[in-house]
Amino acid sequence: MIQLAINIDHIATIREARGGIEPDPVAGAAIAELAGAVGIVCHLREDRRHINDRDLKILRETVKTKLDLEMAATPEVIQIAIETLPELVTFVPEKREELTTEGGLNVASKLHFYTDIVSQMHQHDIAVSFFIEPLTEQINAAATAGAEIIEFHTGTYANARTSIEQQTELAKLRESAMYAKSLNLKVTGGHGLNYVNIRPICSIPEFEEVSIGHAVMARAIFSGLDRAVRDMVDLLHVYS
Repeated sequence: MIQLAINIDHIATIREARGGIEPDPVAGAAIAELAGAVGIVCHLREDRRHINDRDLKILRETVKTKLDLEMAATPEVIQIAIETLPELVTFVPEKREELTTEGGLNVASKLHFYTDIVSQMHQHDIAVSFFIEPLTEQINAAATAGAEIIEFHTGTYANARTSIEQQTELAKLRESAMYAKSLNLKVTGGHGLNYVNIRPICSIPEFEEVSIGHAVMARAIFSGLDRAVRDMVDLLHVYS
């Protein structure tokens, strides 16, 4: 059965639109956990456009399930991760001009660099995941670097405009998940997943967890966060 981790970045984005103190992503994390989320995901960006240092500090003190810190492999954020000690860090590519993460991380291009960082995280008992494309080269690199988990970028699948395109991307995810599992990697996925396109993902038995933010927060505007999280958890239970 696939489990659900909730990304709370969009709550902070709404807060920052007014520069105030509400809505509070920390409160959102607590609601998501009570509604059945098995983890809370937040991305501490270099420019602090949504989640900030205060949020991360309090999340570390209050999250009862699993705190997954998405981050670029920069010296500043690496040091923050070591000081904060989340259960998991997920390394993602990051560009200042992007609205959201665009594509997977190229682990293979800097394998020695990422291997050293994984070792550094493990010295502090922090598990490591890489957000990557469903490509053999990147899966091998993640395994070689020492990561326990990979998160496949599902955005290309989610944004497919035709059924044929969607099936093609789904097949890539399915084959890549099987291969990753053969390397003893935990397989997760995220980006662009919603209440409709999640069903085919649930047919991939190697997927253990999905990370969803935007779709759940969008539904929460109309039905409330508790209901929105429970609805997604229910779908995952039914389909997987």
